[in-house]
Amino acid sequence: MAEKNGFRAHAKYLQISPTKVRRVANEVRKKPYVEAMAILENLPHKGAKLLKKVIHSAASNALYQNKSLDEGMLFIKELYVDEGPRMKRLWRRGRGRADILAKRMSHLTAVVDEISKAGE
Repeated sequence: MAEKNGFRAHAKYLQISPTKVRRVANEVRKKPYVEAMAILENLPHKGAKLLKKVIHSAASNALYQNKSLDEGMLFIKELYVDEGPRMKRLWRRGRGRADILAKRMSHLTAVVDEISKAGE
């Protein structure tokens, strides 16, 4: 989606806790696209793989809609990690009791923009 604020991509209902993804997202926020992809490529976390896909999608949207851009001109303007719905599962405990196990989901949003527009 082309917007006044940059090029955007979403990934919703990902089966990972938002706190685990935020730890990785803080490492690449406000960095150039090429540098962020290199960082995410070398991190062993599941969240790094998911973030890489979303950021790559946002960059692809930017390059597809504006043919004069190249990867070196892009930077990660915004990176949101929001909480999605929770799947509730029964967790059997001793003496016939049960607890609720909440499996958390995440919604990721990446906004990529041109470096030259950042100064405006």
